[in-house]
Amino acid sequence: MTDHDQALEPLAAPVATPSPSPRTASDDGTAFVLGGSGGLRRRDRGAVGTWLGLVLIAAIVALPLKGLYHFTGGTMEEGFMLYFPERIWKGDVPNVDFLHLYGPGALHVLMFWYRLFGDTLAAERTFGLIQHVGIILALFTLARPWGRAAATAVGTLAIFYILTPIGLSAMAWNGGLALTLWCGVFAVRSTYVSGRSQRAAWAVAGFLGALALTYRPDLVIAVGAVLGWVLWRHRRAAEARASRLTVLAGAVVGMVPMWVHLAMAGPAAIWRGMFLDPVFHLRAGRELPRPPSWGRLDGALQRIAETVPPWWPFPHVAASNALFLWFFAMFLIAFAMLGFAIWQRRRGERDGRSTALLVTAIVSVGILPQAWQRPDSTHLTWVTCVSWPFFVVFVADLVRRWHPRRPRRLGVAVGMAAAVVLAFTLTSLFTFRYYLFQSRVSLGRVPEAIEVKRGPRSFYFGAVDAAFASQEVIDVLDQWSTPGELLFVGPMDLSRTWYSDSMFYWMFPELEPATYYIEMDPGLANKAGSRLADDLRSADWAILTAFWAGWDEPNSSMDFGSPEPNQVIKDDFCLFGEYQGGLVRLYNRC
Repeated sequence: MTDHDQALEPLAAPVATPSPSPRTASDDGTAFVLGGSGGLRRRDRGAVGTWLGLVLIAAIVALPLKGLYHFTGGTMEEGFMLYFPERIWKGDVPNVDFLHLYGPGALHVLMFWYRLFGDTLAAERTFGLIQHVGIILALFTLARPWGRAAATAVGTLAIFYILTPIGLSAMAWNGGLALTLWCGVFAVRSTYVSGRSQRAAWAVAGFLGALALTYRPDLVIAVGAVLGWVLWRHRRAAEARASRLTVLAGAVVGMVPMWVHLAMAGPAAIWRGMFLDPVFHLRAGRELPRPPSWGRLDGALQRIAETVPPWWPFPHVAASNALFLWFFAMFLIAFAMLGFAIWQRRRGERDGRSTALLVTAIVSVGILPQAWQRPDSTHLTWVTCVSWPFFVVFVADLVRRWHPRRPRRLGVAVGMAAAVVLAFTLTSLFTFRYYLFQSRVSLGRVPEAIEVKRGPRSFYFGAVDAAFASQEVIDVLDQWSTPGELLFVGPMDLSRTWYSDSMFYWMFPELEPATYYIEMDPGLANKAGSRLADDLRSADWAILTAFWAGWDEPNSSMDFGSPEPNQVIKDDFCLFGEYQGGLVRLYNRC
């Protein structure tokens, strides 16, 4: 049986079963998203072309991997993705025993991942790589209705957006976005199959969409719009009840991490930790100007990264100018894609390409709030990693409409050229430049980041003095601490809690965290009346760092908070040692 026959087999189902949407002659019937088997098995159905595209994508992903595995990570963000799952395994509960601003799904999955593969940086980054590849393959799959060349172009371009913002850190956003896009894949597929295959597609779409929300509840707009489109698409009386129940059943299963978390933490703690804190209490201390400033970089981490930027020999727009233009282009392209897809379908052009474009555009628009609240390069990349690679097929459709007699490959070529020019003009300093840097590290042309170790656990620093200071304090605390003692980690000035180097907690699994604020944020940890000072009083050891003393952002993170924690350090703790000129200080209880 051919892939085409398999894709059409559901049409033989009983009359009461809803029929799938028809495919047009221009649609690739082997595409998984259109009800096919993916076109990976039969040479006469183009399997060689599909595999060549996937091999090319794999090769481009593989080139910088060594550099990415030995790249400096976010000492707070990657640190808590290493440490929080371990705390859950030991019985701690997010939003009760430690601050966590997102859903529990990513932490629960990583907890079991670490049990299988060890609590190591390599294991964490391998999981991050899987999440990244999940996004790339979802975009490849959604672009398959335009053909193998188009899908390969989309997947290839996506690599430069996905591998570069945070390296291989297994952040919840990347996992949640991958799940959201695969929810979209099965949403589209459900319109091109029938019977049991259709019900399975509904269930998987509901499951993946709900699981995405357990990773990042702020994906609710994108997930809700995709699942809402599924239910609206199957709103006819004969199938409406079946689609609703099947999608709901999948969603109930996908929400299992949230049900477990609800039972353990309780609704009040979840409401405070996952909604009030990130949406209302935190926002003033983390948001950046909209649009980004034309003449300066607003984000502190962005500005630090550009102090000694990687080598980039090509002409480029200044970093701050690029962010300003990128911000507006992001909205323009996402809404243009959505408007074009809706316009096509209202004209009766409901082929596989218009359906895939519509769902991808829905996701692209649904995730725009992520970049709106903090438009630095990381958040802009996290959002445009969907719409800008898909710009390839969007432009290809425009070319086909203006010049219907031109070969399809010409439209794809024009789309790829347009997408690359757009990316090079506005994003090259944050995408292609870092891909080149990591590739040069992998090839031995650039030194790796500096490794800091304690036993089997290691972390990488880009700054020599920070690495040396960290290694020194780790060695001293390793010698003098006793298992079961309480460790506190924070910035040197605890009235301005803009960052915390939580990787130090992970380096000492036998010590207990002394504070709820393992992750520190302005407006939360340092606000008047927070539990930070009382937590600090319980500590046996305190590591205070000045890594981020130059923090400067146009938001309330620059405001001084409660002075009480600083007073606790003065009154209750003695300086045990300071390292690299006071860049790191170690205190113990007097």
